[in-house]
Amino acid sequence: MATIKIKQIGSPIRRPESQKKILIGLGLGKMNRVVELEDTAEVRGAIAKLPHMVAVVD
Repeated sequence: MATIKIKQIGSPIRRPESQKKILIGLGLGKMNRVVELEDTAEVRGAIAKLPHMVAVVD
């Protein structure tokens, strides 16, 4: 299956609890951390909810 690299570019400080939980679910939580996940609809949906805090890295 294809994979996708996600980098956290925004801080979870002063963000709603739901956004913090999405970050933790993606395996992020600290600035500039990069994770590699399977490219699924669930992961794409989580990225779409946090465009101001995560970026897709090639």
